[in-house]
Amino acid sequence: MYLLGKLGTVFTDSCRTAGGVFLLLGDTLRSMFRYRLRWDQMLEQMYFIGIRSQVVVLTTGAFTGAVFAAQVWFQFKRFGMESAIGPTVSIAMCRELGPVLCCLLLAGRVGAAMAAELSSMKITEQVDALRALGVYPVEYLIVPRFLALVISAPILTALALVTGIGVGYFVAVKIFGVDGAYYWDNTIKFTDRKDVMIALIKSFIFAVIIASIACYKGMNCPPGTAGVGKTTTEAVVNASLALLIVNFFLTVLLNALLYSN
Repeated sequence: MYLLGKLGTVFTDSCRTAGGVFLLLGDTLRSMFRYRLRWDQMLEQMYFIGIRSQVVVLTTGAFTGAVFAAQVWFQFKRFGMESAIGPTVSIAMCRELGPVLCCLLLAGRVGAAMAAELSSMKITEQVDALRALGVYPVEYLIVPRFLALVISAPILTALALVTGIGVGYFVAVKIFGVDGAYYWDNTIKFTDRKDVMIALIKSFIFAVIIASIACYKGMNCPPGTAGVGKTTTEAVVNASLALLIVNFFLTVLLNALLYSN
């Protein structure tokens, strides 16, 4: 009975959190059109999210492409299929590895920062001070962060794709001796624009998920300084799990829509 009660509590809390996230997302989208956009704050957030995340995103993309190219070469060389390494690496990077790993990093770095900053403002009553001054907190605090992440995530994903495919080429051609002409020819031949579209669409949706969950957790931080750490941890874990779960359904849906013919 204790286990059933515990599971019921977890299920209830999950439903409550999901409902709150969707309500906040709707409020954020509505605030974009009801209030003027604060460009200075949005550009500041884009600098933090986009520019300052480049190193970790590019490093992850580079070594993901390198490792994947090496693993594919070890397997494909047994069948004389070295020329298929290029399209295998590029399609895997575009459809799955690029957007998923890039946005998981953003969930850990940016999502944690958003949740920590907003929760700190919540417990120090800065959010209440904004309301007292006649400023709507969602419009002032959440909309700039939301837009900055939604804009920056696809750009960072594209950079990760280019880096991963380029480093994969270097590893396959320069280290393992794969013919460079066949590598690029097959990569261009079998990698479709739809594969790149999948990466950008996924990263866009993942950014919406990360921003919504992180901002919701930050704006609903429990009282006390201990709540900041708890809120930050929950934001990263919940955003990462939601991202991985949604990724499965997006994979099925996008492949059915884009490759049905």
